[in-house]
Amino acid sequence: MDNRISVEGNTNLHILDEANTPLVASRLAAIVDSSFDAIISKDLNGIITTWNRAAERFFGYAAEEIIGKNIRTLIPESHQNEEDVIIARVRAGEIVESFETLRVRKDGSLIPVSITVSPIKDEHGRIVGASKIARDITAARDNERRIRLLLREVNHRVKNQYAVILSIIRETAKRAENVDDFQLQINDRIASLASSHDLLVAAEWKGGDIAALIHEQLKPFGHEGMIAISGVPIQLAPHAVLHIGMAIHELGTNSAKYGVLGQSKGKISVSWNVEKHEDTEYLKLRWSETNLGVEKDLDQGNNGFGHVVLQRATPLALGGTAKLTGDKDERVWELLAPIQECVLEPMEDD
Repeated sequence: MDNRISVEGNTNLHILDEANTPLVASRLAAIVDSSFDAIISKDLNGIITTWNRAAERFFGYAAEEIIGKNIRTLIPESHQNEEDVIIARVRAGEIVESFETLRVRKDGSLIPVSITVSPIKDEHGRIVGASKIARDITAARDNERRIRLLLREVNHRVKNQYAVILSIIRETAKRAENVDDFQLQINDRIASLASSHDLLVAAEWKGGDIAALIHEQLKPFGHEGMIAISGVPIQLAPHAVLHIGMAIHELGTNSAKYGVLGQSKGKISVSWNVEKHEDTEYLKLRWSETNLGVEKDLDQGNNGFGHVVLQRATPLALGGTAKLTGDKDERVWELLAPIQECVLEPMEDD
């Protein structure tokens, strides 16, 4: 069957076959007009002859504004040579397979598109023009850009995780009494880090709720009835999740060895709030164990790994300070860190 395609007005494409069936033509016109892709036809001189609704949305021109103008109106100066190549291939009867490029909107802005071009033939089989389908790939480009950024961020965070793990291994090895002791401690600390990591993954690495973090870090030690957790809602930044998570784990481990959790008596209170000093807001996190009845220092003195985490590693990572005090009745750890170092964005006043 030899079909003849003619153009009238905007998108009134009519196909007249041997039986002259306008129903087929109207269906084709409806498909073209309702397409999400811009469908444009032009003659061999590049003059636009049809323009569907999607083309109007993409490029900002109404049909009456653009039909009769050269297709080069839509092509940036830096890409004008593409039209020469396209027309040469169309004249040779070739289909120009989908390729990605840029086009210009009416307002002068650029739009990334994927374009496919096919020859149009008359009833005698002669090539008289070209049909162009343009697909807006702005969203796809944005997704690719986000994926690249995500991969760079993942790579950065993985390197940070390696650094933290290597530090844990190094400091634990210095203080372990034997291989079995080293293995036990390193397993617990890596598990703690993994728990914080799981919290971040669940939140798509956007941060983590401080209450959920503390709960997850203390859950392995049991004795939930002896632990009170309270504070204002705060979403910690990823690095704060990891470092505060390590500190809470070390406090829990020490309590299980020498304090409330080990004796199954007394009380642990973990609380936090936001305090303002001069023009700066700070996160104040406080751990308190009361009714200890023991006199051992935390983590067997100032040389333990827990002491390093609580007094140096965590406060330094958050740009803050920490204080660790204790006697046989109470043991307290307080962290004071600028809120902008702890959360994704500065806290806003209610």
